[in-house]
Formats: sequence, C-alpha cells, structure tokens
Amino acid sequence: MTRPDAPAGTHVIAFTTAPTAEAARALVTALVERRLVACGTVVPGATSVYWWHGAVERQEEALVVLKTTTQRWEELAAAVSGLHPYDVPELVALPVVSGLPAYLRWVSEETAEPGTGKE
Repeated sequence: MTRPDAPAGTHVIAFTTAPTAEAARALVTALVERRLVACGTVVPGATSVYWWHGAVERQEEALVVLKTTTQRWEELAAAVSGLHPYDVPELVALPVVSGLPAYLRWVSEETAEPGTGKE
C-alpha cells in the first residue's frame, strides 16, 4: 500500500440503508444541503437479511454510501437519527486510509462548517 494521501482519521465513508431509492435520495439530499456529507451515492436493489424482534427478516432496500470528514461525524449521526424513516437506522463508518488528494480536499471543502473560512 502506498502512503495515505490524507492525515489518518480525517475522512470516513459511512453506510446506511433506506427502504426505497426515493427515501434514500431524500435523505442524501438533506445531508448534502446541510453540508454534513460532500456526496451520497444511492445504490438501489440491495437485499438485507437480519434479525428483528426475534425473527429473520428480508428487506429490499437501497444502499447509501456517504462521504464526509470525521469532524462532521457527530452531526451526521444526529441528522440521520432524526431524518431516517427506520426506528433503528444502520449507520456505520469506515476510516479512509488513502485517496486522491484532490478528491479528499473536495470532501473537506464541501463539508466545512459555516464560519470556518473553508466553506
């Protein structure tokens, strides 16, 4: 592996699911408008199989991939909890260990908090 192009711990890729592609797009739009994520990718056609209330459930869903910074994680988690149609939404994040510098810079710029001079 080559050296990371961003300082360790500065960016994350987060995943969630939504019951429909339409619900996923609405969620992503709200998160982008709030600058909590630079981009959200909606992947329709996912199938989740999971335990829920003592039974195995199967649900057709849309996968959502969110690109953001660790600085915005807490606000992102709070927003997803409030906006998501599920009672217990999936939201997990994985650290970005490497990426194209221009792309990571763009993610940082697009998610900069208002008033920091970086927006």
